[in-house]
Amino acid sequence: MIFGKQRNLRLVTVRRGGTLRDADHHRLAFWAADCAEHVLRLFERERPGDDRPRRAIELARAWARGEITMTQARRDAFANAAARDVSGAAKLVARSAAQAVVVSHVPAHELGAAAYAIRAARAAAPEGEKEEAGRLECRWQRARLPGEIRELVLDDQRLRNEVCWSVFDC
Repeated sequence: MIFGKQRNLRLVTVRRGGTLRDADHHRLAFWAADCAEHVLRLFERERPGDDRPRRAIELARAWARGEITMTQARRDAFANAAARDVSGAAKLVARSAAQAVVVSHVPAHELGAAAYAIRAARAAAPEGEKEEAGRLECRWQRARLPGEIRELVLDDQRLRNEVCWSVFDC
């Protein structure tokens, strides 16, 4: 879905044969959680009693802080189930949160969290403002990128933009 044909070893951890250090893996998870959280209000407005996407974002951060294992984060994340119960922007937010938590397992999901958040911003915007809303969300995300992973993420966006619905043209 959001993966290219070739595996980017820069987004594979050292222990799995890539070059990604643990500290940068954690930074990717924090950034992905920030991307999902930035649009979370769009889900919570539609489903105020459903905390599954918020919990998934919290799990992503807990994993990045070393408080839980990857297996715990993945097992306890219910944001994908929340996506089945809604549509439009809310569905895209839930998918963004789900992608954020699975960064703990597969670092390359960082773009999924970001891309779904951009799509959610577009979906929530009034007609005629959708593209600009997406560009603003993309710029917000880029401004939040830690310097240590900035080049990695921007290069990944360039390489996978086409398979990520071309949302990174901001």
